[in-house]
Amino acid sequence: MNGKKGSIFGSVWFMRIASLILAIFLFMYVNSEKNGFLRQTTRGSDSGNALMSNKTMSIRMPLELKMNSQKYVVTGYPQYVKVRVSGPSAMVTTVSNTQNFKVYADLTKLGIGTHTVTLKESGLNSELRSTIKPQQIKVNIQPRSTVTAPVDVRLNSKSVDGNYHVGTPRPALKTVQITGARNQVKRVARVIAYVDVPRDAHGNFSRQVTLQAVDKKGRTVNVVIMPSSINVEVPVSKQGNNEPTSSSSSSNSASSNSDNDSSSNMESSSSSASSND
Repeated sequence: MNGKKGSIFGSVWFMRIASLILAIFLFMYVNSEKNGFLRQTTRGSDSGNALMSNKTMSIRMPLELKMNSQKYVVTGYPQYVKVRVSGPSAMVTTVSNTQNFKVYADLTKLGIGTHTVTLKESGLNSELRSTIKPQQIKVNIQPRSTVTAPVDVRLNSKSVDGNYHVGTPRPALKTVQITGARNQVKRVARVIAYVDVPRDAHGNFSRQVTLQAVDKKGRTVNVVIMPSSINVEVPVSKQGNNEPTSSSSSSNSASSNSDNDSSSNMESSSSSASSND
């Protein structure tokens, strides 16, 4: 029996079958390792391509001005500009999300008047390229001026119940400061607080009102008002009450009578500020 087993394992056919099985096993092993290497190479290649690919994005950026803001006021410039950034995809995406650079106009060496200025950027990585649109802007530089102006309250009480009277409004502040280019400040004739009296106003009320600086023709003037809004108390009483009251027409008439005083006050304040400059 043992001799029979020895003859089987030592036979030529057994050796051939064993060699074939071993060859098949080695082929499958080598082939699987090769496929795994190819998959890893492909993934690495894809990652490398993603890192090396370029892209372009347009980013909306605020425009900064380099200037002496205590001495001058600048008008005519856009608040935002577009920056076209090109370069490696990952870097462009990061810049678009963080916006960790700035666009500015250098006005430090310019004097009073109108100028054409080339915009610049700073803070972008050297591997990125940028194009600013617009590349140039026009600015108007004027001396800065600040004056004090009286507040003129205007009531619109036409829709109030006829059994009620609207009294004289009481603004929280009687004067405010206006700041801007000297030529614009000189245009200001008055600072107005418009108050609409509601139809169902049967008692005193107050409103937080935005102030407007206007010229002699009632056109808005481009200046900064500090504060930009004030609280106005408006007394409303029933007919026959002793509280001093005035109708809409009398209120508007009083406002009109104060226009000349407001204008003269503005002119004297502006002249004083100009002489100080």
